[in-house]
Amino acid sequence: MLKRELIINFKNFVIWTGVLLALFLVVFLMYPSLIASNQMDEFNDMMEMFPPELLKAFNMDISGIDTAFGWMKTEGFVFVLLVTGVYGSILGSNIVLKEENDKTIEYLNSLPVTRKQIVIQKVAVAVFYIVLMVGVLLVFNGIGLHKDKDFDTKQFVLLSITPIFSTMAIFAISLFVSTFTHKTKKVFGISLGIVFVSYFLNTISEMSDKTKFFKYFSVFTLADIRNVITKVEINPIVLIVTVVLTLAFTVLSVIRYERKELV
Repeated sequence: MLKRELIINFKNFVIWTGVLLALFLVVFLMYPSLIASNQMDEFNDMMEMFPPELLKAFNMDISGIDTAFGWMKTEGFVFVLLVTGVYGSILGSNIVLKEENDKTIEYLNSLPVTRKQIVIQKVAVAVFYIVLMVGVLLVFNGIGLHKDKDFDTKQFVLLSITPIFSTMAIFAISLFVSTFTHKTKKVFGISLGIVFVSYFLNTISEMSDKTKFFKYFSVFTLADIRNVITKVEINPIVLIVTVVLTLAFTVLSVIRYERKELV
């Protein structure tokens, strides 16, 4: 069954990973010419006109964008978090529910496996692809950035693995939501809403002390990028919360799926 799931979900993995690789490939090709021209100086002058709160929301108050690595620590990781988050939400929405939606649940029921085993094996495949996506991106970007003048290997590696935390939480929550319906379209909209609302709340929380509490309602707080940039370390609390959230929603998903009436 694991082999079947790996094959079925491989196409989506390639598509979403390809989107990120294409984005960063363009950046690596463009940045040398931008740095060599006057456009970067003009852009830096323009950035000084933006309010400090906006710069902080994109980490531009602690990292410049005069290098490709600097851009990655600011706008670049916005794209990474959003794309991996969307990918995690799609996996969570579809990986179990699509069996009902595609009318293949009868096939799974004919196999000598329990519903609990079905969910656990599908979760294992999802975790594999999420980690693999982040790993592929880490290697690709590492090759593209290793000659950047301000490249820091430890900081880069820690930054590169942070999307795993938010993506795993999004996946687990979306998986749990999917156990309440029989149609993937319903869950897909809710899951995407979780991604974008969470990112919006996380962005707002960085703008001032008055809005800081919003970070407790956003899964993207688990990425903890600012802490990695400034201290070059991952807060162990983030890791613990990620594991607890993922396991909790996975267990709840198993319980719900075992009691669910399948169509």
